[in-house]
Amino acid sequence: MDGARETAAEDVISMADSSFTLEDIEGELFKIERTRNILVRRESELRYMMDDIQLCNEITRLKRELQSLVSIPDQDKSREDREREEELLRQINKLVETRDFLVDDVEFERLREREEDREMANFLESKFPKTLGTKSAQQDQKVVSKSPRTAAPFITKTGLTLLKDCCGFTCSVM
Repeated sequence: MDGARETAAEDVISMADSSFTLEDIEGELFKIERTRNILVRRESELRYMMDDIQLCNEITRLKRELQSLVSIPDQDKSREDREREEELLRQINKLVETRDFLVDDVEFERLREREEDREMANFLESKFPKTLGTKSAQQDQKVVSKSPRTAAPFITKTGLTLLKDCCGFTCSVM
């Protein structure tokens, strides 16, 4: 009976390569998770930027229309022109408020992500030897620095800065 058990145990093939330890596998899983988080953050940032560009384009379009109405002398304006001016001002104000909320959301996300990064760094430092934590942080920095615009984390440079400066003067309140 023992011989049969021994043969059955030898027939069991592990899915893991025998050269990997459990810690190696856990470390690789953490690296993958961190890379996934970086990609999710980048996707979120791009969505914010897309929304911001659309808002800025709409604000610019409405301001042009308003400018054409404002250029008409008051005595030549019809009642519809005055009503349209007021409506355009309301729409622009609403879009500017929406954009302000968007900028606030980006700032909130940036702070939340910074806290998540601190927590992950602390966890990795406690879970793995310093070399693994350092290697992982260096690899994360390499992934982050692949951004075409900056070597700093995405949201701090591209997201918030672009939201504040997207179309410059066109998004300022009149």
